[in-house]
Parts: sequence; C-alpha cells; structure tokens
Amino acid sequence: MRDVALLARVSNKTVSNVVNAHPHVHPATRARVQQAIDELGYRPNLSARGLRSGRTGVIGLAVPELRQPYFAELADAVIAAAEARNLSVILGQAGADRAHEMNVLAHGLRQTDGLLFSPERLGTEDRDLLHDVEYPLVMLGERIFGGPTDHVTMHNVAGARAAVEHLLGLGRRRIAVVGAHPDHRTGQLRPSDLRVQGYREALVAAGLPLDAGLERAVAPWHPENGADATRELLASGVEFDGIFALNDTLGIGILRALGEAGCRVPDDVAVIGFDNIANGQFTLPSLSSVDPGREEIAETAVAMLVERIESGTRTPQTPRLHKAAFHIVARESTGGSGRRA
Repeated sequence: MRDVALLARVSNKTVSNVVNAHPHVHPATRARVQQAIDELGYRPNLSARGLRSGRTGVIGLAVPELRQPYFAELADAVIAAAEARNLSVILGQAGADRAHEMNVLAHGLRQTDGLLFSPERLGTEDRDLLHDVEYPLVMLGERIFGGPTDHVTMHNVAGARAAVEHLLGLGRRRIAVVGAHPDHRTGQLRPSDLRVQGYREALVAAGLPLDAGLERAVAPWHPENGADATRELLASGVEFDGIFALNDTLGIGILRALGEAGCRVPDDVAVIGFDNIANGQFTLPSLSSVDPGREEIAETAVAMLVERIESGTRTPQTPRLHKAAFHIVARESTGGSGRRA
C-alpha cells in the first residue's frame, strides 16, 4: 500500500479509501490510485485487513444444490453483487439434507462475515432457531418466514398464476402442471405448493374445473423426472393442450418427452416453465418461462446482508420481507419470440 501511495502521490489512507470503494474520493485521484494499483499489481491482504477490522471481507451463500441451474445462476448473480462491494463469496451446498441445513444455520460458513441462506428442508416451524443465530443472516426462498431476519424471495403464487394465464390467453383449456410435491402435507411453504396454488387460482378464475389427473407430482426437479412425468401423462390418456412446468429443468425434460412422442410444440401442446434459466433459450423449441427477478433477489439480499455486517447487528430492528418483480418471457414453446410479456 505504501508503494502505491508513493507512486500515486497520495496518502496510505487515500489508497485504502479507493481499495474499499469509499465514495468521497475525487475521480481524478481515484483514477491515479487505480493506475498505480494496476501498474504495481497490488492486491489487498485480506487476512491482515480482517485482523484489523474483525471482518474477512467474505460472505457466504448456502443453497440446496448447485446442480439446479437456478441456484447456480443465483450464485453467479450474488457473486457479481458482492464483487461490486469488494466482497468475495464462499458457496455452501446443503444437499437438501435437514441435518446439514441445521448445522449451516447454527454455525454459518467458516471465515465469512455473514450468510445468505436458502434452505429446503427447514421450514416455518423452525423459525425459533433463527433467534439463536449469532452472525448476520438474510434468508432466501420460501421455507422460513416470520423469523427475526430479513427475507428476500420471489412471487411464487402470482408468477405461477401469470404463467397459466399466459397459456389460457393462447386458448388452452386443458393445462397440466408438472412438479407438484409428492408429500401433500398442509401448512408448508414450499415453492411447489405455492406454484400449484397459483396454477389452481388461474384455472378457477377462468371458470375451468380442477382435474387431479392433470397434476403430476415430481421430486426432485430434474430434467429426467420431467420427461418421465410427461410420458406417464401421455400414457394415461388424459387430454391436455398445455403444460406448466414448475421449473425450467422440468420443462426441458417435458420438451424432450413431447418430441419423442411426436407432439408438436406449441401447436399440439404449449409449454411454459419457471425460473428463466439461460439454457431455456437454447432448447428446441426455446422454452417460455417466468423470470422471477433473480438479479434483483441477489442485489437486494447482498445489500441487506452488508447493512447488517456494517451496522454490527446480526438482525434488524424490524425484519424486512422483499419480493422481487417478475415477468413472463414468451419464447417458441408458447409461440413467442423471447420478448418480455
């Protein structure tokens, strides 16, 4: 740092302010310091910084599984939001295992200043555990509501309802849903339950009957399971002209099974998914989807966590709930061109 300060003709404090992205640095001075940093190849010593400040400059993100493209792309968005604040990210994968998730909740991820946590097995019934957390925490997803922490999630019900309304707007009246949870316990807050709720609300609002034969339970949400569920649906003889996949990876498997069966998409069956993962642009036909606002989720969650870290308080005085805006991306599987609907 001293070498950078000498080359840029500024104080060590000014170099520190530039490295830590403090706003009150003159642009010309910031440019001169950055040029010196680049010329000298200077990299801050994070360990030394942590010893002085009591912080590591690293946050954690724990998700159920990175095999799911949504969580991989969420991680990418979180890393981008963190890097914009000169922070690094450590990723943890809980594997949809309750014991592992409880361990993550109890201890966080090692060598991090705070945690973004999206559990799959822990639920609202476990929210009292949040009072015992001793580090800054922001919850993601649908599983633990009503606790003392900030919570960032998506509009699962409204997004699902919009997806089905999109199919209804195309004249489809026999719409199947693939991805319902095999365990139909009540009182759960799971994405599958909420998206099925939105599916049913759209049909009822359109004056259409609910048909249990059109609802297919699938777990986990992997492409092969979406394909298998679609093959079973075809073999059942139940008539359908649309499918709502509760996530895009199921949707990719659905498109495969329909193609194998000689069904034309969208002429015979229109298909829409949820999550708007990048791979959906490259299926044949390309997959329509609900974009749940992944970048907004990542940016908001990181901002909330940094606020907790910098304030020195692990939980806010008044916990906040933020739901990101969503929109429909209509691609070829519903006769669209990929534009926002």
